[in-house]
Formats: sequence, C-alpha cells, structure tokens
Amino acid sequence: MNDLTLTGLDGANPLGFLATLGAFRVLNEASPARMYWRQDGGRWTPVLSTENWPSVLSLARILRRRKDSPPLTMANNPQMPLDKFREAVLAAREQWFTGATQNLELIAALGDSAVPDRYKPTINADTAWRTMSGSGHQHFLKFINEICRITSLRQLQEALFGPWRYADIGYSMRWDPADDRRYALRWKDPSEDKVTNVRGANRLAIEALPLFPVMPTARTLETTGFRGSRSTDTFFTWPIWTVPITLDVCRSLLALAELQRDHPDTATLALIGVHAVFRSQRITVGKFRNFTPARQIAGSSGTTPSPISK
Repeated sequence: MNDLTLTGLDGANPLGFLATLGAFRVLNEASPARMYWRQDGGRWTPVLSTENWPSVLSLARILRRRKDSPPLTMANNPQMPLDKFREAVLAAREQWFTGATQNLELIAALGDSAVPDRYKPTINADTAWRTMSGSGHQHFLKFINEICRITSLRQLQEALFGPWRYADIGYSMRWDPADDRRYALRWKDPSEDKVTNVRGANRLAIEALPLFPVMPTARTLETTGFRGSRSTDTFFTWPIWTVPITLDVCRSLLALAELQRDHPDTATLALIGVHAVFRSQRITVGKFRNFTPARQIAGSSGTTPSPISK
C-alpha cells in the first residue's frame, strides 16, 4: 500500500472532514483504499493508502461525470412534494438494480418521502446538511450541481494539498465555519464583500453526503452524525481515527452511538482506534444555516490507540 498525505485538509474543520471523506469515497471507485489521520503541526491531516493511485486529473474526470445527475436536477432543493420525491427514489432504485448505485446512495442522504416536514406536511423532511433553501437565490441542489459543473483541476489540487487561499467566488455550501460572515464577527459590514470560499473542498465534500444517510424515527427524520433538530440544538459530531480503515468501517464509525453522548467515553473509543472526537453546532443566521468552529469533546494526547479490527 502507498500512502498519500492530503496536506490541504484539516480534520478539525467540518468542511475539511467532509472533503476528506469525499476524496476517500471517490478514490475507492478507482482502487480499494484505506484512510487514517495523523497529527501534523497541530492539526489532524488525512492519509490515504492504496496500491494504485489515480492522478488528480483522473479524480477530476470522475467528479465531472456527476454533474446533471437525476438527484441534482430533480428540484432546486431536496424538499419537494412527497409524491415527487417518491418518484425520484423509485427511479433511482431501478438504476441501482442495473449496477448504477450512485443516484440511490445520494437520494438516501437527501430526504425521505415517508416523513413529511414538521411545518409543511405536504413536502418531505430532508437532510440536516441543507444550509439553504431558496433565499437570496441560493438553492441547495442547484448549488451542488453548479459546483459539479465548474470546479477545476487547480481547485481540487488546492483543496487536497493546500494552502487554502479562499479566492473562489460564489457557490459555497456553507459547511466551512469561515462561511459565517455575520457583522458581529467582522470589523466592517460584510454585506458588500464578495463571498469567497475553497471551491475544490466544497466539491469533494459533496461526495461525502452518501456516507450520511437519513433515517425515519418515531418523531422525525434524522441524519447520520447529527443530534438535535431545532435551530438552537443541532450539532454535528465526528471521529478522528489513527489506524487505516476501509470505507465500510468508516460508515460504521460515523453512525456510532457513543459519539452522540454529551461526553463520549475516551477509553471506549480508543478500543476501536478513535483518537479524538469533534463537535460543531449548526446555527441559523437569518434564512441560512452555518456551522461553528469545532471543539474537541473527547480524546487525549499520548500513544496511538490500537484497533480491535480493521
């Protein structure tokens, strides 16, 4: 196995974590890979291991083929009339039977036609990752599709290997805490500033969405990795592991119940190779959602924990 360190990505940043998982998931399509994190200069940096590394150009070509896919063009936003969302699910299911799994994996992370929205019962509930729904002409699925269309090779290289320059204008998914541009957090009114971001990181992060499927519960629709449902109590929690794991093991870690405790048990997590746990609050600012800078809620320095399996 050959290791590749993705020096541009930081596991303590929600966008950096998502972008890492997106790269991990896409690279698995080219060659079976494993992934882990290591501390590098005070940050958590991802390392991918595989036998045959595709070039960044090959990665860009794979990603470009995702544009205009049915889940991205079925509506501007993942909330829609229940029967329309159900039709999209059934169509994706038929494609899944032919071996085309991408569409169904993405739709399973976007919403569920069996669970109506609590405030608008004629439309479906949707993913906790949605940060916009039409205000200011910002649409969740439309933005995703546009990012799929316009992300360049250079922008992917910047996201993967850094440094992040925040020079790209427009089409941010608002998953980076730097996207929170409230006046109270800045020395001048930001309303006239151009909105800048790291487009390549947003593009890679989109590919992580299928790793966070939604699931109906007794009361509502919940998204893997999240707790809470209101604007004041919704948090995303994620693990940092220090041993190479496969994508399937990664899926299991993301859904680990221990992560959602107020204070996850460090000793229990160490047994499965988790070295740190971060949590970010999803906040509502006006008609948009943002994520706060993460804080570490579990884990300690010292020796690398040993996994019980890989």
